[in-house]
Amino acid sequence: MEPKTSPDLMPSWIPVNGHALRHAGIHFDAVRIIGLLGEQVAYEVMQFTDFRAGPIIRSSIGERSMYFLLPPGSARAYRWPVGAEALVREGAAFVGVPALNGLTYPLDWRSQPTAQVPFVDTELLFELLNGVVEAEKCDVP
Repeated sequence: MEPKTSPDLMPSWIPVNGHALRHAGIHFDAVRIIGLLGEQVAYEVMQFTDFRAGPIIRSSIGERSMYFLLPPGSARAYRWPVGAEALVREGAAFVGVPALNGLTYPLDWRSQPTAQVPFVDTELLFELLNGVVEAEKCDVP
C-alpha cells in the first residue's frame, strides 16, 4: 500500500495558488539550464529516475529555462558547464515557484517534489548534464 500524499507533506515554499518568488539558497539551491539543453537534461533526469526526479520547474517565457531544485547548499560543490547556472544564496538569485495546481503561467512543474523525493539529486543532475553536453559536442561537425 502506498502512503497517501498529504498537502502537509509538501514543502512550505510552494505557494497555494499562482506563483511566488523564492530566494535561492534558503529552501533550495537551483540550477537554471536554458532552452533545448534544459529540456534534454530534464528528459534525461526523468528517464533515469523512472519519473521520480524531484522538483523541476519550467519557465515558458523568454529563454524557456528549466530550474532544477537541489538541496540547499549543494550546488556550489560543482563546477557547472556552460549553459547551466547555479543559483545559490549569494546575491539576489530568485526562482519563481508555481503552485501545484491551478493557473501558474508562465511557470509549471516538469516534475513535482514529493515527500520521498523533495529535491533533484545534485550529483545525478551534474553527471547527466555533462553527458548531454559532451554528446552535443560530438554531434557538432
